[in-house]
Amino acid sequence: MIIAGINAVSEALKGNITVEKLYIRKGLFTDKINSIIATAKSKGIRVVFEEKIRIDARSESINNQGVVAETTEFAYSSVEDILNARKSNNDNRLILLLDGIEDPHNLGAILRVADSAAVCGVIIPRHHAVGVNDTVMKASAGAAAHVLVAKVPNINDTIRYLKDEFINVYAADSSGDDIYLSDLTGDVAIVVGGEGEGVHKLTQRLANRIIALPQEGKVNSLNASVATGIILYEALRQRRKNSNEKNDKSKDSNGDLK
Repeated sequence: MIIAGINAVSEALKGNITVEKLYIRKGLFTDKINSIIATAKSKGIRVVFEEKIRIDARSESINNQGVVAETTEFAYSSVEDILNARKSNNDNRLILLLDGIEDPHNLGAILRVADSAAVCGVIIPRHHAVGVNDTVMKASAGAAAHVLVAKVPNINDTIRYLKDEFINVYAADSSGDDIYLSDLTGDVAIVVGGEGEGVHKLTQRLANRIIALPQEGKVNSLNASVATGIILYEALRQRRKNSNEKNDKSKDSNGDLK
């Protein structure tokens, strides 16, 4: 797999992706580039300096900022890895399922916000959806290197499994309950649909609840990555509020307050 761009390559070097070789445009020595070179050399990764025309030829996009990395293929995790991701510190789990995202830029943006919103992992279907490729890595600004992603044969079977594991599954659809009146604390998995069809009807029926973002504009539609960001940050807000309230009650019961 080819990863291009300063942020994407920098995060790949820090994350769980194995970089085989690093290509740098000749004469490019900014602080960020020097940091990338130093990190690569500290890991024993070969660094090759090439002319711009050669660098551009190595990546699909010429917007590579003069940095291209040759890596192993993306290493997918298992659903069990994702379920275990937060058990060690007893945090409630927040899991994201994507029901047919086909645009790599959308998937990249979603992985970027998933990393920021403390999501345990992202589950995608094996068929009829985009996987993690170099475009996704670039669009995620390297965040894909830090997010657990599981690829499963069937999203609906995975939902059944998660429910057996006492995970509440909420599907996002405009027909659902107002997200701001919904409880997104506890162990929760959120299903977001693809760009065209949204969450499939059978998938909606399997969910414990359907949630919706209130929309008051003329066009009743949001980009998949934008909707996902709003949903995940509402879940994060509720969880932080819930955690702070519990801490305040604990301090109060111990006589630390008032």
